[in-house]
Amino acid sequence: MASSTNNQLILVLFSFLLILKTSSSFGNHSSTDGILPFAPKHVVVVNKLTSQAKLIAHCTNKKRSGVKELLPGSSFDFRFRVNLRKTTRYICTFEWPGNKVTFDIFRVDRDDTPKSEFGVCRECIWYIYEPAPCRLDRDAGIPYCFDWNS
Repeated sequence: MASSTNNQLILVLFSFLLILKTSSSFGNHSSTDGILPFAPKHVVVVNKLTSQAKLIAHCTNKKRSGVKELLPGSSFDFRFRVNLRKTTRYICTFEWPGNKVTFDIFRVDRDDTPKSEFGVCRECIWYIYEPAPCRLDRDAGIPYCFDWNS
């Protein structure tokens, strides 16, 4: 009897994993984004300063850190997976002549929660302007702009 129950459990688990794999392989968004832990994320940061100044970006989380110099119009990117507790957060400090500001470039509550008014992003594309960082909504074609942290 136990063998039959184990076989059924294995079949259910296999079916779930097959559905999960299939649903996450279509396009940039999947029905599991924002629901399950370990969701893959791709953050892209683009220098859109209207002053045409060089942008220095220093992005960090608890485990990773990096500094990039971006000429006008250039970009950099990084990839990661949301952690099991869904507390993943990346903070960036941006500097250009006469300015130094910080911003949470990725926050689970804003960027990986289906109930967020900004939607779930698998590919989070950020345009950095002087007045505000703006996340591009590729589906709607409109940017969501936010206040700097400081």
